[in-house]
Amino acid sequence: MFTPKYPPPDTAPPVAATAPTVAGTAPVQPSAPVAPLSNRPTVQLTPGSALALAAGGGAVVLVVGAVLVSLLLAVAITGMSVAVVAVVLRSLLKDERNR
Repeated sequence: MFTPKYPPPDTAPPVAATAPTVAGTAPVQPSAPVAPLSNRPTVQLTPGSALALAAGGGAVVLVVGAVLVSLLLAVAITGMSVAVVAVVLRSLLKDERNR
């Protein structure tokens, strides 16, 4: 389960380091191996789809910003309410002690 799974070894024949030379000619270098083509589909953005993507991203930023501002406002209002209740309770308790 935890052992690595290696791909099967390459079945291509080994390439010689230098090709044989013919008298009076320069040695021929072996060509570089060609990478296989990927089977994955490529994503192509047209101007319309790029505009739609930018508009969608902007809408997401605006919605997330509105939610965060709403949460911040809710926390601020709750904090002010707790502060007002604390002042009122303090005043009531002070009046009770003085009587």
